[in-house]
Amino acid sequence: MPQKKNTIVEIRNIYKSYHRESLVVPVLYDITFDIAEGEFLALMGPSGSGKTTLLNLIAGIDKADKGSIHVSDVDITTLSETELAHWRAGNVGFIFQFYNLIPVLKAIENVELPLHLTALGTKERHEHAEMALSMVGLAHRMDHYPSEMSGGEQQRVAIARAIVTDPTILVADEPTGDLDRVSAEEILTMMERLNSEMGKTIIMVTHDQRAAQRAKVLRHLDKGYLSNDDSQNPL
Repeated sequence: MPQKKNTIVEIRNIYKSYHRESLVVPVLYDITFDIAEGEFLALMGPSGSGKTTLLNLIAGIDKADKGSIHVSDVDITTLSETELAHWRAGNVGFIFQFYNLIPVLKAIENVELPLHLTALGTKERHEHAEMALSMVGLAHRMDHYPSEMSGGEQQRVAIARAIVTDPTILVADEPTGDLDRVSAEEILTMMERLNSEMGKTIIMVTHDQRAAQRAKVLRHLDKGYLSNDDSQNPL
């Protein structure tokens, strides 16, 4: 009988609204679920369903109005902004739709950026960044600038940046949304490998059914509510 995996993210009774002057816009209603260690989760839903808001709450970028989110037994909803910044630096790797690379920095310098928030020295930062680029197959491009790379290569640099600190969780917001189909498949295969070979816990927001099919677990949001038809993805 397979051993049950430990819970790494515990989300309980989360509510979130945004305020626009006197207008209150509810986004999430009473969201409760767990994410297991080593899970590859896809959050799906139409535009405006709250999936990116939920991802930002899990990543500690935004704060809930009510409820709790524990990541590795740390209740991040109780942390101050300064504490959250330190927590994110050590625990969360970010993969964005538009890469968010710094144009004037070389690939290896972009990957090193999160390491400047650690105690590592210059040589160690360089070695860690070079190893991360090697893991995504781009060691030969480490001295190239983003403008000299394809979209797929830029996203691989972004993935190297996301994993260079060996974070607790990886969060990906539409990671294939700006890529052609071939490049998108390459990125999804890489994310599958990070999950299956390195045991990385990945939480991915996507509207693309093909991307969602690569995840092990699907969860659906609709108008701020978590639906009841979530399921294990067939392998």
